[in-house]
Amino acid sequence: MLFVCYPKCSTCGKARAWLEANGFGFTERDIKLDNPTAEELRAWHEKSGLPWKRFFNTSGQLYRSMGLSGKVDSMDEDEIVSLLASDGMLVKRPILVTDSAVLVGFREKEWTEKLL
Repeated sequence: MLFVCYPKCSTCGKARAWLEANGFGFTERDIKLDNPTAEELRAWHEKSGLPWKRFFNTSGQLYRSMGLSGKVDSMDEDEIVSLLASDGMLVKRPILVTDSAVLVGFREKEWTEKLL
């Protein structure tokens, strides 16, 4: 499993603790230091089945300062991928990548249903 997170994020800390408490081994990657590539984002999007909007960190300062809330819906996929790949702080976290699923954001109930 690949656990893509921001170490200072409290939600990421809860997700990490949940993974450890449930005995999951994972490789941790700091989204700010090693942001997802366009290729990774496309693969994760397809595997997750989620809309692109769910991949944005809508509560983040960068998202708000760029005024993206009114722009994302009118962007095409290439623009979205390019934007998300440009800065890891725009990407919702944590992201958990397994062989069979990609989970975006930590929702304990969802993670329990999909992983346990």
